[in-house]
Amino acid sequence: MNFKEVKIMELEKITTKGQITLPINIRRQLNLKDGDKVAFIENDGQYTIVNPTMLAFENAQKAFEGEAERLGLKDVDDVVKLIKEYRAEKRAEDEGEN
Repeated sequence: MNFKEVKIMELEKITTKGQITLPINIRRQLNLKDGDKVAFIENDGQYTIVNPTMLAFENAQKAFEGEAERLGLKDVDDVVKLIKEYRAEKRAEDEGEN
């Protein structure tokens, strides 16, 4: 890592309990509220703090990438139609079991 390229956003002190305070501007950028958890991502010895909810959302987006095309979904109306069809199928299955 070239330290000349690094921009220090904030500097915090670690308490005797190993705790730090995340500055408000960083909490806002990560959309973190009281009680939220953070994740620490390691990459080549460098650590990044991330909002795990946003990380999970991004991973879900990547997992579903290309599915709309595969299913032939072109717009919101196609998605609504697919959901209605699925619900109708599930209802018919549930009624058949009773």
